[in-house]
Amino acid sequence: MRSRILFIVNPISGGQVKTFIPSLIDQYLDDRLYDAEIIFTEYPGHATQLAEAAVSSNVDIVASVGGDGTINEVACALESSSKTMAIIPCGSGNGLARTLKIPLDNRKAIQKLNKAKIVKIDSGTFNERKFFNMAGIGFDAHISALFAQDKNRGFKGYIQSTFREIAQYQAQEYQISVDGAVYQEKAFMISIANSSQYGNNAHISPFASLNDGLLDVCVIKPFPVYKFPLLAYRMFAKLAHKSNYVKIYRGSNIKITRATEGPVHIDGEPLFFPKEINVGVKPLSLSLIV
Repeated sequence: MRSRILFIVNPISGGQVKTFIPSLIDQYLDDRLYDAEIIFTEYPGHATQLAEAAVSSNVDIVASVGGDGTINEVACALESSSKTMAIIPCGSGNGLARTLKIPLDNRKAIQKLNKAKIVKIDSGTFNERKFFNMAGIGFDAHISALFAQDKNRGFKGYIQSTFREIAQYQAQEYQISVDGAVYQEKAFMISIANSSQYGNNAHISPFASLNDGLLDVCVIKPFPVYKFPLLAYRMFAKLAHKSNYVKIYRGSNIKITRATEGPVHIDGEPLFFPKEINVGVKPLSLSLIV
């Protein structure tokens, strides 16, 4: 009996038009195994609505075709359900897909579905909002807000925004509680890592695991701007944990308090949160094809 699979396609993720996706699915997905349906999203949040409808239907697998933001929308609906998720990465950074070693070549990613291997991963909560790859406060949240409005989406646009803003951004004071232990930190940014990387193989927490029931709280301390290239190099070399400007705490019950409300990002999507943020983890709550 064939499995029903729904492909939810974000037509603009990563700055790439996705009109070619249906033909790739028709060509490379084994129709002896799958009965496929394809729907293109039309507005923010549409992917979640489509995935929620799939959960209450006889669809077996929901495939997210887009970046980490689209993955988040779909996964929010599928988390803790009986449905399985698949990923066809088409974003700017593709952090979760890279961590799971899902091919970035769309053809190969679709072909992988024909030999489906299912794993379970943890999910995180950020004041009850779900995330699956990375959430953050500070400079990366500031950049995410700017990037969301930038017409030059993609890795190049992200780097341009970073270099434009980095010199003038001011570090902030935070109180961080991790499983009862309390720390006072002045931080340029704080990243809550479920996987090891932001995307594009920039690893902030090289030993983070998607299935250990823990989250890594990565504190990036204020640093001289001229040190940024070295810090960036360490991330791409999986050596960020060895930097004097990076401190990593690991736990499952986390609370972060800052002086005022402000921006955050959840899987790269900008939001505005109060000054107190409660962070939790749901172990092995999402089934994924890899």
